[in-house]
Amino acid sequence: MALEKKVNLSTGLEVHPEPSSSTPPSKVGPGAAERVNESRYPFPVPSYRFDQKNEMFKRSRWDEKILPYARGFYEEVVYQEKYGYRKLDYAFRNAAWNLERGYAFGNARSNFGLYSWDAVSTGMKRFVEVGEAVKESPEEMSRIIKKLARFLGADLVGIGQVHPNWIYSHEFNVLTKEHYPLHVPEDSRNAVVMAVEMDYEAIRFSPSGVGGAATGLGYSKMAFVANLMASFIRGLGYRALPCGNDTALSIPLAMAAGLGEGSRMGLLITKKYGPRVRLCKVLTNLPLKVDVYHTFGVTEFCKTCKKCATNCPSQAISFGDRTTEGHNISSQSGILKWYVDAEKCFSFWGKNRMSCSNCIRVCPFNKPPGRVHDAIRSVIQKTSALNSFFVWMDTLLRYDKIKPAKKFWES
Repeated sequence: MALEKKVNLSTGLEVHPEPSSSTPPSKVGPGAAERVNESRYPFPVPSYRFDQKNEMFKRSRWDEKILPYARGFYEEVVYQEKYGYRKLDYAFRNAAWNLERGYAFGNARSNFGLYSWDAVSTGMKRFVEVGEAVKESPEEMSRIIKKLARFLGADLVGIGQVHPNWIYSHEFNVLTKEHYPLHVPEDSRNAVVMAVEMDYEAIRFSPSGVGGAATGLGYSKMAFVANLMASFIRGLGYRALPCGNDTALSIPLAMAAGLGEGSRMGLLITKKYGPRVRLCKVLTNLPLKVDVYHTFGVTEFCKTCKKCATNCPSQAISFGDRTTEGHNISSQSGILKWYVDAEKCFSFWGKNRMSCSNCIRVCPFNKPPGRVHDAIRSVIQKTSALNSFFVWMDTLLRYDKIKPAKKFWES
């Protein structure tokens, strides 16, 4: 059985630990399933742990079916005269991604770079290692954690209890192409889940390089915020495992932390920013008071709206009802929801050579906070009777129209 890889960041050398446990991967995680309070999850929870190797961005590194699209997206740079696809646009997009791709590696593997599970700077070691752990009530510590998260750069923050089936069963390490069981300390049952807002105006230029820069900056900010939050928790004397897209499923964790609902497009919808956020989390054994999942009309609105499906260039988003069966191995089937066809989605990315956020761009929940938009959100939360009217008005006011990238650069 392959072992989890660790790297000493000061030397760059791999550390090979002893085998952690003979426990099957399905039983390894933040507490066995029987220890979890299932009442905290008033939404479907999968009956098994998902293998990260089958996640689309990981499949793009090993699956022969997906490799042609991966080459188009990751490797074959084709500069065009068209605004949004020029060398200038690529440079803009890549600059926004640089903290994630050069230092964080949250899309490449867990427990590495800015997302290292145990890295403590030399200047902090004497403070972390001396004295007893800080002891406050879970309620008080939750208040402090949320205050610090917002100070450090998170736009939304919540605390949830980690269900073991939200931890990946195996990791696919993009850096080494290795596939091995993923083990998370069982006492790390709480998750500080933080959302970073993506720029509203930049997303309106999707699927060009300008929209890609909004996404990349979100990922770079995720790494910054998660790293600092983990450092704070370690300074209190507790374990802190910062995560980007690695280690655990962000969307159900965010739902459990009270940050939003699932949607037709497969993304989290938050009340304040809609789907226009990126999620990071810190798993910890710090005693905290967890938040509760709450709804505000997203599911009923998605049944009526379907704008994300209409405007998806690859038709990867379903027009139909929720189901329990996904499209392919990149879906964690078995729970009732809308499944997105990740193969179709990524195929467009490969052809476009830029990422796509069209579903985010056209979502009526995407609007920035404001008196009118907030009032409509309030109505949607109370009744679904006006949903069709709100969708019609959204189209009439042309909120779903793409903005030419030229306008970004000339404004």
